[in-house]
Amino acid sequence: MKKAPTPSTVNGAYGEQLSFFPPPPFSPTWPQKNTLADRALGMLMDGKHIDHPDFESSTQSWRLGAVIFTLRTLGWPVETIEIPSPTEQSPDRVIALYHLPGKYVAEALAMNGGQAC
Repeated sequence: MKKAPTPSTVNGAYGEQLSFFPPPPFSPTWPQKNTLADRALGMLMDGKHIDHPDFESSTQSWRLGAVIFTLRTLGWPVETIEIPSPTEQSPDRVIALYHLPGKYVAEALAMNGGQAC
């Protein structure tokens, strides 16, 4: 007897089923000025792909993952690209590269009168 499919957190509740729902409208909240989230969003709005070393050298903070979480909570659809970066001690090591798709940059600028906050 075959088992029923189990929910997958990677692909939604049961595979691709959730893809039939329309995405929520793009209506992000701008982070407070002069915060790490504001600085990261500025980098993303400039079209940059940022990783931990880029962020740390720019902000002196190693909390990029927490900052990206904050931006996503505020409604910014920051995408993650996982890049294999093996080391001798960790051959399965993967690092994250974050970016904001251009269509969202354009929408955000249009909603804000052409200026980033």
